[in-house]
Amino acid sequence: MFASDLVSTRERAAVLALMARRVVAWNRLAGEIEDEGSALSLLRRLEKVGDDRLFAVENDDLTLDQLEQLVLDYEAEGIHLETVLDQSYPPNLRDVHDRPPALFVRGSLAPGDERSVAVVGSRRASEEGIATAQSVAQALVKSDYVVASGLAKGIDTAAHRGTLEAGGRTIAVIGTGLRESFPPENADLQEQIGRESAVVSQFWPGQGPRKWTFPQRNAVMSGFARATVVVEAGNRSGARMQARLAIEHGRPVFLMEALLKHDWAKMYANERPSTYVVTTGDEVVSHLARLYADEYLLTA
Repeated sequence: MFASDLVSTRERAAVLALMARRVVAWNRLAGEIEDEGSALSLLRRLEKVGDDRLFAVENDDLTLDQLEQLVLDYEAEGIHLETVLDQSYPPNLRDVHDRPPALFVRGSLAPGDERSVAVVGSRRASEEGIATAQSVAQALVKSDYVVASGLAKGIDTAAHRGTLEAGGRTIAVIGTGLRESFPPENADLQEQIGRESAVVSQFWPGQGPRKWTFPQRNAVMSGFARATVVVEAGNRSGARMQARLAIEHGRPVFLMEALLKHDWAKMYANERPSTYVVTTGDEVVSHLARLYADEYLLTA
């Protein structure tokens, strides 16, 4: 089944309904919708009771008609719903097993976002780490890559700002809904990225920050990007988790050499496939050119 260029508002509402009902596990729902070819058809097939009221969504029990209006309201607010039925659903993300059935997007996604590389790291970043994140982002921009990050304090913020300062495109994949900003001091940066490129969330717009939302965000960012660069990360860091997820997704992971002071990074460097230790952003670009050489030849 191929996604359609003309997905109806009703179909998008049905995707939300399926997300709300939670009849299918979240990490299987996208695949089930794609296999069915229609969220409406899947919703009807899974419906077991006559009541048309759905599971609580943003504090209301909504019918399918009301969800359809909600999709229109989101659009009027500047929030676009991108579902797995849409042709424009991010192609890198479509390839991973734990893709979300829908993304809420402020701004707009572009075909060139397929060349996204995630640059992530610790919230409690050192001055050296901040400088490295900015340098890596700028090297990626010079080679026409899009820089993705999570809009968190520290390394993420440095990666976004470094990209913008270099005149590049940066995608924020956030761990809250689009109506929220976390940390609050990044609200202006979030607004700028949404205006100039895109802020992406798999969560309902009103979802606040929770411990469980950030690991899920890391999974989406790993899938969205074709590679992940980890600048700084301790043993319990979300960036370390993203490195693991990227490997599970079959994506290359680049570890800055300074990370080797941590046992986890040494283990990844020595034992995990598709893991590369680098010292500069230019080395990351060089590895990417080699890893994707066949693709570049086809598009040259």
